[in-house]
Amino acid sequence: MSLPTPAQKPATVVGIERLLDIFEAFQLSQRPLSLTDLAEAANIPKSTCHAIVATLSSRGYLYSLSRPRALYPTKRMYDVALDILKKDPFLERATPLLERLRDTSRETVILGKRQGDSVVYLQVIESLQSIRYSAKTGDIKPMHSSSIGKALLGSLKETELRHWLAEKPLPAITSSTITDPEKLADDILQSRQLGYFQTRGENVSDVWAVSAFLKVDKETFAIAIAGPKHRMEASLPECAHLLVATCSFLSHTLCR
Repeated sequence: MSLPTPAQKPATVVGIERLLDIFEAFQLSQRPLSLTDLAEAANIPKSTCHAIVATLSSRGYLYSLSRPRALYPTKRMYDVALDILKKDPFLERATPLLERLRDTSRETVILGKRQGDSVVYLQVIESLQSIRYSAKTGDIKPMHSSSIGKALLGSLKETELRHWLAEKPLPAITSSTITDPEKLADDILQSRQLGYFQTRGENVSDVWAVSAFLKVDKETFAIAIAGPKHRMEASLPECAHLLVATCSFLSHTLCR
Protein backbone atom coordinates (compact mmCIF):
# COMPACT_ATOMS: atom_id res chain seq x y z
CA MET A 1 0.00 0.00 0.00
CA SER A 2 1.47 3.37 -1.00
CA LEU A 3 1.49 6.20 1.51
CA PRO A 4 -0.05 9.57 0.62
CA THR A 5 2.29 12.34 -0.43
CA PRO A 6 2.19 15.61 1.54
CA ALA A 7 -0.18 17.11 -1.02
CA GLN A 8 -2.48 14.10 -0.69
CA LYS A 9 -2.70 13.99 3.12
CA PRO A 10 -6.30 13.38 4.20
CA ALA A 11 -8.05 15.98 6.33
CA THR A 12 -8.03 13.66 9.36
CA VAL A 13 -4.22 13.90 9.60
CA VAL A 14 -4.44 17.19 11.52
CA GLY A 15 -6.62 15.52 14.14
CA ILE A 16 -4.23 12.58 14.41
CA GLU A 17 -1.25 14.87 14.76
CA ARG A 18 -2.97 16.74 17.60
CA LEU A 19 -3.81 13.46 19.32
CA LEU A 20 -0.16 12.42 19.14
CA ASP A 21 0.92 15.87 20.32
CA ILE A 22 -1.19 15.37 23.45
CA PHE A 23 0.45 12.06 24.33
CA GLU A 24 3.91 13.46 23.58
CA ALA A 25 3.15 16.43 25.84
CA PHE A 26 2.53 13.98 28.69
CA GLN A 27 5.73 12.15 27.76
CA LEU A 28 7.76 15.35 28.01
CA SER A 29 6.10 16.67 31.17
CA GLN A 30 5.89 13.31 32.97
CA ARG A 31 3.22 14.71 35.31
CA PRO A 32 -0.53 15.35 35.33
CA LEU A 33 -1.55 18.43 33.34
CA SER A 34 -4.56 20.70 33.54
CA LEU A 35 -6.54 21.23 30.35
CA THR A 36 -4.98 24.68 29.96
CA ASP A 37 -1.44 23.38 30.52
CA LEU A 38 -2.03 20.46 28.16
CA ALA A 39 -3.35 22.70 25.38
CA GLU A 40 -0.34 24.97 25.80
CA ALA A 41 2.16 22.10 25.91
CA ALA A 42 0.62 20.48 22.81
CA ASN A 43 0.30 23.88 21.10
CA ILE A 44 -3.34 23.38 20.13
CA PRO A 45 -6.47 25.49 20.80
CA LYS A 46 -8.06 24.82 24.18
CA SER A 47 -11.45 24.03 22.62
CA THR A 48 -9.86 21.44 20.33
CA CYS A 49 -7.89 20.00 23.24
CA HIS A 50 -11.09 19.73 25.29
CA ALA A 51 -12.82 17.75 22.53
CA ILE A 52 -9.90 15.33 22.13
CA VAL A 53 -9.55 14.91 25.91
CA ALA A 54 -13.27 14.17 26.23
CA THR A 55 -13.00 11.44 23.57
CA LEU A 56 -9.89 9.91 25.13
CA SER A 57 -11.47 9.96 28.58
CA SER A 58 -14.64 8.27 27.32
CA ARG A 59 -12.53 5.51 25.76
CA GLY A 60 -10.49 4.99 28.93
CA TYR A 61 -7.19 6.45 27.72
CA LEU A 62 -7.18 9.40 30.17
CA TYR A 63 -8.38 9.80 33.73
CA SER A 64 -8.98 12.97 35.74
CA LEU A 65 -7.70 14.07 39.14
CA SER A 66 -9.66 16.45 41.34
CA ARG A 67 -6.75 17.75 43.44
CA PRO A 68 -5.06 19.25 41.58
CA ARG A 69 -7.57 19.38 38.76
CA ALA A 70 -5.58 17.64 36.06
CA LEU A 71 -5.45 14.79 33.56
CA TYR A 72 -3.11 11.86 33.02
CA PRO A 73 -3.04 8.84 30.67
CA THR A 74 -4.16 5.45 31.93
CA LYS A 75 -2.21 2.28 31.17
CA ARG A 76 -4.56 1.44 28.31
CA MET A 77 -2.38 2.92 25.55
CA TYR A 78 0.58 0.91 26.84
CA ASP A 79 -1.45 -2.30 26.89
CA VAL A 80 -2.75 -1.74 23.37
CA ALA A 81 0.73 -0.99 22.03
CA LEU A 82 2.23 -3.98 23.84
CA ASP A 83 -0.38 -6.35 22.42
CA ILE A 84 0.32 -5.04 18.92
CA LEU A 85 4.09 -5.37 19.29
CA LYS A 86 3.78 -8.94 20.56
CA LYS A 87 2.27 -9.91 17.20
CA ASP A 88 4.85 -8.09 15.06
CA PRO A 89 5.85 -10.58 12.34
CA PHE A 90 9.50 -9.53 12.33
CA LEU A 91 10.59 -7.61 15.42
CA GLU A 92 9.75 -10.31 17.94
CA ARG A 93 12.13 -12.74 16.25
CA ALA A 94 14.78 -10.20 15.29
CA THR A 95 15.18 -8.37 18.61
CA PRO A 96 17.18 -11.09 20.47
CA LEU A 97 19.73 -11.11 17.64
CA LEU A 98 19.88 -7.32 17.62
CA GLU A 99 20.52 -7.37 21.37
CA ARG A 100 23.31 -9.91 20.85
CA LEU A 101 24.81 -7.66 18.17
CA ARG A 102 24.67 -4.74 20.60
CA ASP A 103 26.44 -6.80 23.25
CA THR A 104 29.22 -7.98 20.94
CA SER A 105 29.80 -4.62 19.25
CA ARG A 106 29.15 -2.63 22.47
CA GLU A 107 27.53 0.08 20.32
CA THR A 108 23.95 1.12 19.55
CA VAL A 109 22.15 -1.14 17.07
CA ILE A 110 19.29 0.13 14.90
CA LEU A 111 16.83 -1.64 12.64
CA GLY A 112 15.19 0.50 9.98
CA LYS A 113 13.05 0.42 6.89
CA ARG A 114 12.24 2.77 4.06
CA GLN A 115 9.09 4.81 4.48
CA GLY A 116 8.45 6.96 1.43
CA ASP A 117 11.63 8.95 0.87
CA SER A 118 12.84 8.64 4.46
CA VAL A 119 13.98 6.01 6.94
CA VAL A 120 11.91 5.00 9.96
CA TYR A 121 13.63 3.36 12.92
CA LEU A 122 11.71 0.18 13.84
CA GLN A 123 13.92 -0.87 16.76
CA VAL A 124 16.74 0.79 18.68
CA ILE A 125 18.93 -1.21 21.06
CA GLU A 126 21.10 1.39 22.75
CA SER A 127 24.68 0.79 23.81
CA LEU A 128 25.21 0.31 27.53
CA GLN A 129 28.20 2.65 27.50
CA SER A 130 27.77 6.08 29.06
CA ILE A 131 28.88 7.87 25.88
CA ARG A 132 26.79 6.45 23.06
CA TYR A 133 24.61 7.24 20.08
CA SER A 134 21.03 7.65 21.28
CA ALA A 135 17.88 7.42 19.17
CA LYS A 136 14.24 6.41 19.55
CA THR A 137 12.03 3.89 17.84
CA GLY A 138 9.90 5.78 15.33
CA ASP A 139 12.56 8.39 14.56
CA ILE A 140 12.50 9.53 10.93
CA LYS A 141 15.87 10.05 9.23
CA PRO A 142 16.97 11.21 5.76
CA MET A 143 17.80 8.51 3.24
CA HIS A 144 20.91 10.23 1.83
CA SER A 145 22.76 11.02 5.06
CA SER A 146 21.91 8.14 7.41
CA SER A 147 23.76 4.85 7.37
CA ILE A 148 20.55 2.84 7.16
CA GLY A 149 19.31 5.08 4.36
CA LYS A 150 22.48 4.52 2.36
CA ALA A 151 22.13 0.76 2.83
CA LEU A 152 18.51 0.87 1.65
CA LEU A 153 19.52 2.97 -1.36
CA GLY A 154 22.28 0.44 -1.96
CA SER A 155 19.66 -2.30 -2.29
CA LEU A 156 18.29 -0.59 -5.42
CA LYS A 157 19.39 -1.26 -8.98
CA GLU A 158 22.01 1.24 -10.15
CA THR A 159 19.67 2.97 -12.63
CA GLU A 160 16.97 3.32 -9.96
CA LEU A 161 19.53 4.58 -7.43
CA ARG A 162 20.93 7.25 -9.75
CA HIS A 163 17.45 8.36 -10.79
CA TRP A 164 16.36 8.72 -7.14
CA LEU A 165 19.45 10.73 -6.22
CA ALA A 166 19.05 13.01 -9.25
CA GLU A 167 15.39 13.71 -8.49
CA LYS A 168 15.49 14.23 -4.70
CA PRO A 169 16.91 17.13 -2.68
CA LEU A 170 20.06 16.20 -0.76
CA PRO A 171 20.40 18.87 1.93
CA ALA A 172 23.51 19.12 4.09
CA ILE A 173 22.55 17.69 7.48
CA THR A 174 26.10 18.21 8.76
CA SER A 175 29.26 19.60 7.20
CA SER A 176 30.18 16.01 6.21
CA THR A 177 26.96 15.16 4.36
CA ILE A 178 27.52 14.15 0.74
CA THR A 179 25.18 16.38 -1.26
CA ASP A 180 26.45 15.75 -4.80
CA PRO A 181 24.31 13.03 -6.46
CA GLU A 182 27.19 11.56 -8.49
CA LYS A 183 29.56 11.40 -5.51
CA LEU A 184 26.88 9.83 -3.33
CA ALA A 185 26.01 7.27 -6.00
CA ASP A 186 29.69 6.32 -6.34
CA ASP A 187 30.03 6.08 -2.54
CA ILE A 188 26.99 3.79 -2.27
CA LEU A 189 28.01 1.59 -5.20
CA GLN A 190 31.55 1.16 -3.86
CA SER A 191 30.12 0.29 -0.44
CA ARG A 192 27.83 -2.29 -2.03
CA GLN A 193 30.89 -4.09 -3.38
CA LEU A 194 32.28 -4.24 0.16
CA GLY A 195 28.98 -5.62 1.47
CA TYR A 196 28.37 -2.81 3.95
CA PHE A 197 27.78 0.95 4.03
CA GLN A 198 29.27 3.69 6.17
CA THR A 199 28.59 7.19 7.39
CA ARG A 200 31.28 9.34 8.99
CA GLY A 201 29.49 12.19 10.72
CA GLU A 202 27.15 12.67 7.74
CA ASN A 203 23.92 12.57 9.73
CA VAL A 204 25.11 13.40 13.26
CA SER A 205 28.45 15.12 13.78
CA ASP A 206 31.06 12.92 15.50
CA VAL A 207 28.91 9.79 15.04
CA TRP A 208 30.11 7.05 12.71
CA ALA A 209 27.95 4.14 11.62
CA VAL A 210 28.14 1.00 9.54
CA SER A 211 25.09 -0.69 8.01
CA ALA A 212 23.91 -3.49 5.76
CA PHE A 213 20.60 -4.42 4.19
CA LEU A 214 18.74 -7.71 4.27
CA LYS A 215 15.63 -9.08 2.62
CA VAL A 216 12.98 -11.01 4.54
CA ASP A 217 9.87 -12.25 2.72
CA LYS A 218 10.44 -9.73 -0.09
CA GLU A 219 10.73 -6.87 2.40
CA THR A 220 13.99 -4.91 2.60
CA PHE A 221 15.31 -3.88 6.01
CA ALA A 222 18.64 -2.44 7.12
CA ILE A 223 20.61 -2.73 10.34
CA ALA A 224 23.19 -0.24 11.56
CA ILE A 225 25.78 -0.12 14.32
CA ALA A 226 26.41 3.47 15.41
CA GLY A 227 28.67 5.07 17.96
CA PRO A 228 31.02 7.97 18.67
CA LYS A 229 33.82 8.53 16.18
CA HIS A 230 36.60 7.96 18.72
CA ARG A 231 35.47 4.33 19.20
CA MET A 232 33.99 3.48 15.81
CA GLU A 233 37.03 4.65 13.84
CA ALA A 234 39.11 1.77 15.21
CA SER A 235 36.37 -0.85 15.55
CA LEU A 236 34.52 -0.27 12.25
CA PRO A 237 36.00 -3.31 10.42
CA GLU A 238 35.08 -5.60 13.33
CA CYS A 239 31.59 -4.06 13.58
CA ALA A 240 31.13 -4.52 9.82
CA HIS A 241 32.04 -8.21 10.11
CA LEU A 242 29.59 -8.75 13.00
CA LEU A 243 26.87 -6.83 11.17
CA VAL A 244 27.16 -8.72 7.88
CA ALA A 245 27.08 -12.04 9.73
CA THR A 246 23.97 -11.01 11.66
CA CYS A 247 22.16 -9.82 8.52
CA SER A 248 22.97 -13.05 6.73
CA PHE A 249 21.74 -15.14 9.65
CA LEU A 250 18.53 -13.13 10.00
CA SER A 251 17.82 -13.28 6.29
CA HIS A 252 18.15 -17.07 6.22
CA THR A 253 16.35 -17.88 9.45
CA LEU A 254 13.43 -15.46 9.21
CA CYS A 255 12.40 -16.19 5.65
CA ARG A 256 9.44 -18.53 5.55
